[in-house]
Amino acid sequence: MDLENKALEAAKRTVSIEAQAVNNLINSIDSAFAKAVLSIHNSNGRVIITGIGKSAIIAQKMVATMNSTGTPAIFMHAADAIHGDLGIIQKNDVVVCLSKSGNTPEIKVLVPLIKDFGNLLIAITSHKDSFLGKEADFILHAPIEEEACPNGLAPTTSTTAQLVIGDALAVSLLELKGFSDKDFAKYHPGGALGKKLYLRVDDLVSQNKKPEVSATTSLREVIINISENMLGMTVVTSESKAIGVITDGDLRRMLTSGRNIDDLQAHDIMSDHPKTIDTDAMAVEARETMEEYNISQLVATNNGEYAGVVHIHDLIREGIL
Repeated sequence: MDLENKALEAAKRTVSIEAQAVNNLINSIDSAFAKAVLSIHNSNGRVIITGIGKSAIIAQKMVATMNSTGTPAIFMHAADAIHGDLGIIQKNDVVVCLSKSGNTPEIKVLVPLIKDFGNLLIAITSHKDSFLGKEADFILHAPIEEEACPNGLAPTTSTTAQLVIGDALAVSLLELKGFSDKDFAKYHPGGALGKKLYLRVDDLVSQNKKPEVSATTSLREVIINISENMLGMTVVTSESKAIGVITDGDLRRMLTSGRNIDDLQAHDIMSDHPKTIDTDAMAVEARETMEEYNISQLVATNNGEYAGVVHIHDLIREGIL
């Protein structure tokens, strides 16, 4: 077998083994899981998530997911915990401990200390009958038949199972809290994701100039207005209402038509009934409207009155497109 085929075979075998393990987890979602979720949901404290080795890495991911979905969580490394970090745990905190075997030396030292503190202990383990499994108040069972590693040594399938159980726990808590996209935006203000959730049209419009002409503005003045405002268009208004738009494309088509520029006014070449969007709308809605109508600008309105222009370049700049 050549190296390319060997690599492909190993990859497919890994995906197959792990996919089967994940599918089997459905049978592990039982009353103990539900009670564990409710215990966290009803707690006045935080979730302290601990583990060692690769399980510690999964624990850190769980912490990140919970914090971003409204469940306060803190990571505590199992080895560091028995050397001073136990002070992280407060009276009402719920402790979640991840360990495939449930029998590692650090876990055997840590678990009795947590129990002495009187904190609720939830175990995520592949072995219910392990030391951790027997001591835990609730077991979130993550059984696996084999690691994807052919030597059965490197944590692969086991950590995938832990990860999925952790996600199931976080999402269950999210739904019980009624955590909405607006709540999500509070915890993700930075980057393109946050901007999609909280950036509004008004935030974009306020950064642009406000091109505007009347219906009787001469074409020469229209061209000057478009050039000065640098948005590739201007808005024709009447009594503060947008009644039309004139774009660079409109000007080019007019010039190629052979019409006399000195005889034309804005109303002669404007496009009626421009596409508009309210300034309070989300910026992502502006993107969807532009895509739907294959246009690069939208007229923004506030209570029906012309407020400015949102341009496709604004969306690109903010990472929304």
